[in-house]
Amino acid sequence: MGIGHVANRADNHPFDYRQAGPTAVRMLVGAQLRRFRLARGITREDAAKTIHMSASRLSRLERGRIAFKERDVAGLLTHYQVTDPDERHAVLMLARQANAPGWWAHYPDVVPHWFEPYLTLELAARVIRTYEVQFVPGLLQTADYARAVIRLAHDEPERQIQRRVSLRMDRQHILTRPDPPQLWAVIDESALRRPFGGVATHRAQLRRLLEITDLPYVTLQVMPFDSGGHVAAGGAITVLRFAENDLPDVVYLEQLASALYLDRPGDVMHYRDVMNRLSVQAEPPAASKDLLHRALAEL
Repeated sequence: MGIGHVANRADNHPFDYRQAGPTAVRMLVGAQLRRFRLARGITREDAAKTIHMSASRLSRLERGRIAFKERDVAGLLTHYQVTDPDERHAVLMLARQANAPGWWAHYPDVVPHWFEPYLTLELAARVIRTYEVQFVPGLLQTADYARAVIRLAHDEPERQIQRRVSLRMDRQHILTRPDPPQLWAVIDESALRRPFGGVATHRAQLRRLLEITDLPYVTLQVMPFDSGGHVAAGGAITVLRFAENDLPDVVYLEQLASALYLDRPGDVMHYRDVMNRLSVQAEPPAASKDLLHRALAEL
């Protein structure tokens, strides 16, 4: 399968590399290179020698974990006997795309290095499944709610706080583009009861969530207090799925000052199972909407 013929797992939308960020494109290029290598029966060690690279570094390249030079990609294509001009051009074009800065390059002062990969993966995802314990998910936050949450973690001048708020609001553009991803969010009821920013901000945030539930590509469920313990009580989880078959699902686990990105099949399967079980334990969408109405009426 060439890059111009994309198999779609998530829905009927093709993978659009033109709007994908660099990390997702690196993953796609790496997956294509790995497919070419395996098709020729070439070991990773032998392939790495042709471009004067260690086998471990080539492994990271094939998983999209590191940046690469276009000449290295061209060298690997030659070694793998990829001679079709159109196929070579498609791969090399993606390689150039992978080195282009993402839209968040305008926020170098507020985007930590460990968060950049998530921004590009979120941009390219066809399905985003997320569970939040303490906060409303960032993609669903109002500006005032986001400002109150951001102030908890950052003791900074108001200008910097506003920069972080603007970044979060810009992320939400993926929900208003012509081909938005499917967003499936499970939110713990405790996150809906915490009045970040005061009553007015809290009320506006709940109304925003009610508006979101009317969108056909958003599924919102609430994990109620009376559910007792559940499989994801430990913290927030995000699972990203892509339309392109060569891109593996990615699990994102954010920590205080870092993040984990998991894409090994065993890890992904575990967290996919967790998200499936959460969706069963949480209130169905209609009942979740009723719960939001009750929470709003009690303010």
